[in-house]
Amino acid sequence: MPRTARKTSLSNIYHVMLRGINRQNIFEEDEDRLYFMNILGRCKKGSGFKLYAFVLMSNHVHLLIEPADESLDTIFRRIGTRYAVWFNQKYQRVGHLFQDRFRSENVESGLYFMTVLRYIIQNPMKAGIESRPGSYRWSSFLAYEQGKGTVTDTQYALDLFGGKQQLVEYLNQKNDDDSVMDEASCDRRLKNDLAKEKMRRITQCSSVSEFEQLDSSLRKEYVRKMHHEGLSLGQISRLTGMPKTTVYKAVQVPEDQAGAEKPLQLHEPEPDFVLYCMDPDTIW
Repeated sequence: MPRTARKTSLSNIYHVMLRGINRQNIFEEDEDRLYFMNILGRCKKGSGFKLYAFVLMSNHVHLLIEPADESLDTIFRRIGTRYAVWFNQKYQRVGHLFQDRFRSENVESGLYFMTVLRYIIQNPMKAGIESRPGSYRWSSFLAYEQGKGTVTDTQYALDLFGGKQQLVEYLNQKNDDDSVMDEASCDRRLKNDLAKEKMRRITQCSSVSEFEQLDSSLRKEYVRKMHHEGLSLGQISRLTGMPKTTVYKAVQVPEDQAGAEKPLQLHEPEPDFVLYCMDPDTIW
């Protein structure tokens, strides 16, 4: 079944969140974060999108992004597939790494841009990782404090605030009232009636008996689609009559083998493309 089309932002700027499936970590150590930054840099170079802010947390990522020649879906399919394949190989795991492909919200005003920017920058502080922005390496704050970065496009925000000093002061203001799409607000479980509606839409089945008559491979494909739509393993098990262990195995198909997650044919970066190193002075 086709996915519902995302509403286009009038400004073409979006707040995007990637998060680990079942809240699991997508970064176990700094090497993982560094590899993700390399992928982000490569995709940015190839796609031409602008990245106004980012932060890498343990189990999710926030980005403030303006696409150019490629859609958000293409951009994040490239990023997600490349990172998931590498992560799974490194940690000898199988299955989906990310909860859905990504979540997004439109950023259609300068005021909301400022709100989202500060929210992303202060994510580590709200999580107790730092007492003030700047000590956590894996965010865009230092790029704004320094006035430029290797990945972050700072000029738009600098112009919006009228200079670096005003912008940095704003990003340092402790604020608990910023209300944006966050990890907690996206963690709601679907109510059972909505889960049933999604099951009927995806499978065209209205009962367990109808679902059981489907071909085995088709049942597994539908299970994966329902899981991507937000249904829990328990909900899928109840609605389909499949044991939870069978549902679990169905959704753990490696991302490079599941039909919905076939990787794009990606080109290697140009020979002169400089990868980021573990230099602690690198300003993203």
